[in-house]
Amino acid sequence: VQLQASGGGLVQTGGSLRLSCLASGRRFSNNAMGWFRQAPGKEREFVAAISWRGDRVLYSDSVKGRFTISRDNAKNIVYLQMNSPKPEDTAVYYCAASIYSYGSSSQVDFRFWGQGTLVTVSS
Repeated sequence: VQLQASGGGLVQTGGSLRLSCLASGRRFSNNAMGWFRQAPGKEREFVAAISWRGDRVLYSDSVKGRFTISRDNAKNIVYLQMNSPKPEDTAVYYCAASIYSYGSSSQVDFRFWGQGTLVTVSS
């Protein structure tokens, strides 16, 4: 089972970036998926989660209104569209698969984790 996050890089404030997370080895169409991030010197934190059907989404207050999580179950991919990023969004972003069908902000609900992709936002 592997979750491969990609799409990270350098982006300017006010720009946009889309992260992708491709699942392989098994399908996660019945699992909620989430994105978390870890900034240098800080603990990993919740960013967004999406239910198995994509009909329910959760966002942290810090990204609400700027980031959008979505999924394509046919392709086994989850996306995180980052619009108007800020320097404080700089972090390694991880995708994860929950053991439940509906997502939460709790990391303990997520059993499978990807390797992370670095996003750097310059001002």
